[in-house]
Amino acid sequence: MPVVTEHGENQIKVGHLFNVAKALLGPMLRFGWKVRVESLENVPAQGPAILCPNHTSFIDSVFLPLVLPRRITYVGKAEYMDDWKTKHLFPAIGMIPLDRAGGSASERALNAAIRVLERGELFGIFPEGTRSRDGVLHKGHTGPARLALRTGAPLVPVGLRGMRDIQPPEAKFPKPFKACSIHFGSPISVDRYRDRVDDHFTLRQLTDEVMFEIRNLSGQQYVDTYATKKAEDLPTEVARVPAANGHDDGDAHRRSSADVLNPQGAVPVAH
Repeated sequence: MPVVTEHGENQIKVGHLFNVAKALLGPMLRFGWKVRVESLENVPAQGPAILCPNHTSFIDSVFLPLVLPRRITYVGKAEYMDDWKTKHLFPAIGMIPLDRAGGSASERALNAAIRVLERGELFGIFPEGTRSRDGVLHKGHTGPARLALRTGAPLVPVGLRGMRDIQPPEAKFPKPFKACSIHFGSPISVDRYRDRVDDHFTLRQLTDEVMFEIRNLSGQQYVDTYATKKAEDLPTEVARVPAANGHDDGDAHRRSSADVLNPQGAVPVAH
């Protein structure tokens, strides 16, 4: 069932062309690149799950959905809605636009993401919050962990390898006939922490556990700093998935798609 969210004054149906896009783009993916998929059985066959990949290339958001047996909905920067090439395509294949300018649009996007999980579907979010320009694995934001605790969905770490070689961060087009791999880690259950949704230590512990597994799966060097974007200055206040009491967790220092909307005014920056 497609998600209906809003961008500006327009309603957007998210994911209604996912199966069509997969049928059309899947053969192109297999022909154009050598893609190896490992441990796909770790993605739950049914029920909600939050997929947490590393992020080094634009094509991460394209290749990952095409190898999954189930539809996935994920977050992306609202600026894609300003480009005629991606305005209709990205939401149609499953992207919820998150508006870095904030306001009610971001809140509706967050609510749509929660509805995805509550319906028992897959949701994808990059814990680093933005692409790693230097290729290393950066510290994760706690948004995915808070989403997991709020919905009970397990966290599935994902390691993407070779994507940066196919399309470096600033490249406009991917290079064909190169190899990459997608490694799915074992789901991390949050059942034992469901009564600690507002506990900062628990959120940090879960996030670090996810990042540790991503590091093993991706083979990247890990650095204990948040990823930034060289092309633009980032705001200094973080957007976070709101706690039940309306307070944020005080964790990171930059806005990120992995630390989604704070109802008190902070807003997200997507990848």
